[in-house]
Amino acid sequence: MYGFTSKSTNFYLTFQAHKQIIADMHHPLQIIAIPAFKDNYIWLIHNNTHALVIDPGDALPVISTLNLLQLKLHGILITHHHQDHIGGVAALIEKYPTIEVYAPRHERYLFAHQPVAEPDIINIEPLSIPLSVIDVPGHTLGHVAYYASYQHQKWLFCGDTLFGAGCGRLFEGTAEQMLNSLLKLAALPEETQVYCTHEYTLHNIDFALTLEPGNKMLIQRQRDTIALRNQHQPSLPSSISLELTTNPFLRCRSQEIQSSIGLENAPPLEIFSKIREMRNLY
Repeated sequence: MYGFTSKSTNFYLTFQAHKQIIADMHHPLQIIAIPAFKDNYIWLIHNNTHALVIDPGDALPVISTLNLLQLKLHGILITHHHQDHIGGVAALIEKYPTIEVYAPRHERYLFAHQPVAEPDIINIEPLSIPLSVIDVPGHTLGHVAYYASYQHQKWLFCGDTLFGAGCGRLFEGTAEQMLNSLLKLAALPEETQVYCTHEYTLHNIDFALTLEPGNKMLIQRQRDTIALRNQHQPSLPSSISLELTTNPFLRCRSQEIQSSIGLENAPPLEIFSKIREMRNLY
């Protein structure tokens, strides 16, 4: 019967650890939606060993998910300073003191973090995924989004800027800032998957249909979204392509929308502002 000496045992363990590192590097990344509060999603990216979370408004469901999947948390991305997006950060830092936290440079935070803004690129080494920071003021003045291109996939984590068939309220920024931010995101590759942080899609579609009832893509999206929600599935991610064809805030040049609000051939900013005001009351 063969056995290992102390030296060979150490080599064997080192070799096994090296194999695990290589396996982690090549394991396909997965994205999980962690429900929080009434309609928030905390997005978790992992490679079966290491994890990154975006906008953890509540620490408890994140910790539960990490424990369930036996994942090690390496980082947190913050899109803006609202409490339902940052409320769990302090508790996560306390439990995982070595994690890196990235938050918008043009906003203030009480927890330790690395300030980021466009055109910064964040590299989360254990996940081998670079994330580009995009400035998207409007919902808040310092709001940022994170964009990643990974193995022929493109992902956008946009917080409360772009929603499924909608966009965020203007709490701090102007309509012009928000429209410019949305157009910046709309210029990303159409196959980009859109991960926003609220389950507002169906209500947004209902509103969009009051403006563009003849939009067949929008009607189909309503059917698809109802089917997903009836199965208790998220309506997200969306895609830039889908938003371009169904999101009224990206369709200010639609003649049907312009006619519905009585602003035929008006400038896009005037149309956008009117739609945003109408959505506030819907």
